[in-house]
Amino acid sequence: MDWLGIFSNTASAIIAPATLGYALAAIGLAVHFGFAGLLNMGIAAYMAIGAYGYAISILTFGLPWWAGVLIAMGASVIFSLVLGIPTLRLRGDYLAIVTIAAAEIVRLLFLSTEFDAITGSADGLSGYHASFRASNPIPPGTYGFGPWVYNENGWWVRIIGIVLVAIAVLIVWAIMRSPWGRVLRGIREDEDAVRSLGKNVFSYKLQALVLGGIFGSLGGIVYALPSSVNPGVYVTSLTFFVWTALLLGGAATIFGPVLGAVLYWVVQAFLSNFLPALVQAGLLPFMSTTQAQTLRFILVGVALMLLVIYRPQGILGNKKELTFVK
Repeated sequence: MDWLGIFSNTASAIIAPATLGYALAAIGLAVHFGFAGLLNMGIAAYMAIGAYGYAISILTFGLPWWAGVLIAMGASVIFSLVLGIPTLRLRGDYLAIVTIAAAEIVRLLFLSTEFDAITGSADGLSGYHASFRASNPIPPGTYGFGPWVYNENGWWVRIIGIVLVAIAVLIVWAIMRSPWGRVLRGIREDEDAVRSLGKNVFSYKLQALVLGGIFGSLGGIVYALPSSVNPGVYVTSLTFFVWTALLLGGAATIFGPVLGAVLYWVVQAFLSNFLPALVQAGLLPFMSTTQAQTLRFILVGVALMLLVIYRPQGILGNKKELTFVK
């Protein structure tokens, strides 16, 4: 068994674009659920809007990459308003059902052949990297050490992702220490009590939905930066995976979403290499390599169930912060 290769591939997942994209999406979900108490089960829609908004801005309108980022953020704001204004008076399970449906509507719109010229339909979008790579200040070549060796474009994607994660963490840390953040926490605990104090609960919820949605769209952009935009990625399971990362690190925490995303992808990378290696070594003779790859999702699902049962606040969380475990 190639332990060196297994651990090398596992370590490389720490700063992979997928990890950074999940971290940003989980930060957005932390704003929605951890701090505002909004049971949003449609974070995949925000990631899709971010990725498609970015790619379409470049491919269709010829905008530079940074303008594509701004367009994608603006699209997420519009989607939050369209989604939030009619639905944010719903609570709990009802809001969860609506957001799942909204995410599926977004995915099917991007998948529709009616907009094939713009969205690429089932083929998705690619070839939008020229502007981003042209702005890369890193000289051509391969850099790094150990498992973290990439060319200039690989590092440029990771640097942008790390910077965006750092900015998102700093913003959430600052606003949650402000009066606005304290009101938001109060809404999470008892929105009727906050409403009795004269606060516009609906407005605060909508603002939280917009802010978290922006982070979610940035996560979708980072996720799609290295390769292409594929509609098959933004399915309901993507939302569940981001939720797993959030609950693993701690929903009502600042650094929990980042830690959870890193641990989630490290575990996924380890299992995706370790389980097939066990099959090839004859230690799992009743399984094929493909079945071993699927087994990792089962193990992650079992781990999530155990996490919710025995430590629902997550690794960094405080149990008193979460109303659903009282």
